[in-house]
Amino acid sequence: MRFTKAIPNMVTLGNLYCGFLSIGFAANGGFKNAAILILIGMMLDSMDGRLARMLNADSTLGKELDSLADIVTFGVAPSFLVYYTYFYQFGMLGFVVAGLFPLFGAYRLARFNISSGKTSMNYFVGVPITAAGGILAILTLFGHIIPQIITTVVFTGMCFLMVSKIRIPSLKEVPLPKYGTIVTIFLGCVLFIIVKGTHGQFPYLIYIATPLYIAYLAYRFVKGKKDKE
Repeated sequence: MRFTKAIPNMVTLGNLYCGFLSIGFAANGGFKNAAILILIGMMLDSMDGRLARMLNADSTLGKELDSLADIVTFGVAPSFLVYYTYFYQFGMLGFVVAGLFPLFGAYRLARFNISSGKTSMNYFVGVPITAAGGILAILTLFGHIIPQIITTVVFTGMCFLMVSKIRIPSLKEVPLPKYGTIVTIFLGCVLFIIVKGTHGQFPYLIYIATPLYIAYLAYRFVKGKKDKE
């Protein structure tokens, strides 16, 4: 029983570890690996809260751990990724600018944590750091075809949108984890490309994470239909 209660926290720690690995890959020039690990972190982030409710394992520790994991995987890791792929050209200025992303993200998370009980469950105030970090990861993954100026504009826009008062639909009533469908389809396409001709260029974790997550989505979809019936 105690192990079951610990499962959501283990998933959250897996998210945090993906952020750590992403930073390591980015520092060693493995930019595709780094971007994929951030996306895998998104999958894990969409699972921990649902698993906690399913297993009746909600806890204050889990909520605090989730915020700490998010600031690393979707704040620090994307900023390092953008720095090593583009902002490094501007020297110390680029390093300083890249560091703004986790600062805005941390402020956004802190504001969310103290106001989550007061705001509607139908929307987020400001862009969630998970979505912002995932967008930067995808832009970096396709950096060879996306002009760098677009990455710069999006990077700047995400910083301010995270701390803005704009209401973003949460889609929490949809019987699938947040970001689940988009991330799963994207990673499924990446997995297909790997198998077809670029085997070995991405972390082997993707071979385990994507099928497991697809199975999890299928379970949630079937369970949601049964609950409605």
